[in-house]
Amino acid sequence: MSTIQQPEAVAPASESAAADNDSVVSAFGYKQELNRTLRFFSLFAVAFSVVSISTGLFLNFGFAINSYGPASIWTWPIAAVGQVTMALIIAELSTKIPLAGYAYQWGARLVGSAYGWFVASFALIYMLVTVGAISLLGIGPLLLNSLGYGNPSRGLVLAVAGFLMLTAIAINVVSVKLASRVNNMAVFAEIAGTMFLAVLLLVVWSIKSGDAHHASASILTNTSHTLDGSAFYCFALAGLLGIYTLVGFELSADLSEEAIDSQKAVPRGVIAGVAVSAVLGMIALISFTLAIPDIKQVQDSALPLVTIAEYWLPNGLVRFLVFLVSFSMYALVVVTIAGAGRLVFSLGRDNMLPASRHLAKVDHKTKTPVIALITCGVIMMTVMVWGYFQSDAFTTLIGATSLAPYLVYLLIVVAYIIRRKSLAEVEGGFNLGRWGIPLMCFGLVWIVAAVLVLSVPKPFHGAVRVVAGGSVVAALWYLFVLRRRIAAGIAGVELYRPDSQAALAVGSITEAERVRSQ
Repeated sequence: MSTIQQPEAVAPASESAAADNDSVVSAFGYKQELNRTLRFFSLFAVAFSVVSISTGLFLNFGFAINSYGPASIWTWPIAAVGQVTMALIIAELSTKIPLAGYAYQWGARLVGSAYGWFVASFALIYMLVTVGAISLLGIGPLLLNSLGYGNPSRGLVLAVAGFLMLTAIAINVVSVKLASRVNNMAVFAEIAGTMFLAVLLLVVWSIKSGDAHHASASILTNTSHTLDGSAFYCFALAGLLGIYTLVGFELSADLSEEAIDSQKAVPRGVIAGVAVSAVLGMIALISFTLAIPDIKQVQDSALPLVTIAEYWLPNGLVRFLVFLVSFSMYALVVVTIAGAGRLVFSLGRDNMLPASRHLAKVDHKTKTPVIALITCGVIMMTVMVWGYFQSDAFTTLIGATSLAPYLVYLLIVVAYIIRRKSLAEVEGGFNLGRWGIPLMCFGLVWIVAAVLVLSVPKPFHGAVRVVAGGSVVAALWYLFVLRRRIAAGIAGVELYRPDSQAALAVGSITEAERVRSQ
C-alpha cells in the first residue's frame, strides 16, 4: 500500500485520488489496468441513462394502462420509494468494495466465490437480455417512426436494431471515454426529448382543457382497462411501469475502477441517478396521462405516447422529439454493454468463466476489455434474434430484464445484512449509520414483493422461463467445472475481512483526503 506524502509533495487532487483508488484495487489482489477518467457527472449520467425513463415509459406505458387504466401511473411512486432505498444501500456498499464486476465482487467478498457466481449470473442475464429487448422493441420502432416509417416491417426493425447494436459495441471497444461522452449527451437528449415533450403536452393540454372533448384531471384516477382479473391483480401488473424502469443505477458502481475518487463519486452518482429519474418520471407520467385524447385509442396503439403527442403537436416536432428519445435509448444500450463487459472482465480475471484468460485481457491501446465486450455483444445479438421469433417478445424479454436485477438485489441485500457489521467503516465515504439495518429490512420486503409481482402473474411466466434457463446454465457450469476450480484455489476471491489489506487500503483513502485538505 502506498505511503502518504506530506501535503506540499502530493500530486494534484485528481491524480492523487486516482492513485489512492489504484492502491485499493491492488490491495484487493488486482492490477489497475482500466483507465480512471470518469468523474461524478459521467457516473450520474450512467445511472440516469441506464434507468432511462424514456425507455421505461415508451415501452411500458401501453402495458400499464391496459392493465389498470390511466390510474396505473400511481404504481410509480411505490417503485420509486423502494428503489431509492436500494440506491442508498448500494451507495454504501460501493464505498467498501469499489471494484469492477460489482454484483460478482460484492456477493463473492461478502459470502464466497460460489455465491458471487450466482449473483453475477443474474446480473448477466439482466444485461444480456436488456440490450436485445430495448434494441428490438424500443429503439428500432421509435427511430423508424421518427424517420417517417409509420408501420415498418418486423424485418426492417430487426435490421436497424442489429446495426445500432453493432455500433454500440464498437463505441465501447474504442474507449470508455467515448462511451461516456455518448452517454453524457444522452442525458440532455433524454431531458430534451421525453421531458420537453411531457411539459409541452401539459402546457397545450392546460390551454385546451376547457374543451368538453378533452379529458379533465379526473383521468388520473380512471381505472378503465382491457385486462381481466381483480383490481389488485391488475394494479400489480401495472407496477411493471416503475419496477422495470427504475433499475440499473448500480451500473455506476460497475465502473468503480474507471472512476476518479470513486468512494465519493460513485455513491453520489448512484443516488442522484435514481432520485432524479424518479422525480422526472412522475412529472412525465402525469403530463402524458392528462394529455390522453381517447383512452381506447391509446390503449390500442403500438406506440401510445407517440399517439398522444401526435394528437396535440405537429408531426414534424413529434418526430424530432421521438428521435431524441431513441438516441437516449441508444445510450442505454451503449452503457449496458459497457457494464456487461466489465462484469465479464471481472469474472475472467478470477478464472470464473470459460476462456477466462482471454476475457480478462485489456487492450494496451484502448484500455478496454475488448474480448469481453465483443463476447457480450455476440450474446446480446443472439438474444435479440431469438426474441424476434417469439410470439410474445414483450412480456418475455421485458419481464426477464425486470426479474433478473431484483434477484441480484435480493441476494446482495441478504448478504449485506449478514455481513455489514463485520465490514470496515469508511470515514468520508457514504455511510448510512444507524439507518442502515432499518433501510435494508425495508428494502428486503420491497424486493420480495417486486419479485412476486414479476414472477407469479401468468403474463410473466415466459420471462420466468428465460431467467430459469439462464440459471440452469449457470448451475451446470458451477457443478461440473467451477466448483472444482474454487476448491483448488485457482478461481474466486478471498472473503472481505476488517483486518485485510483491502479493508486497510479502503480506509487509507480517508487519511489521504485528510492530508490533502491540510
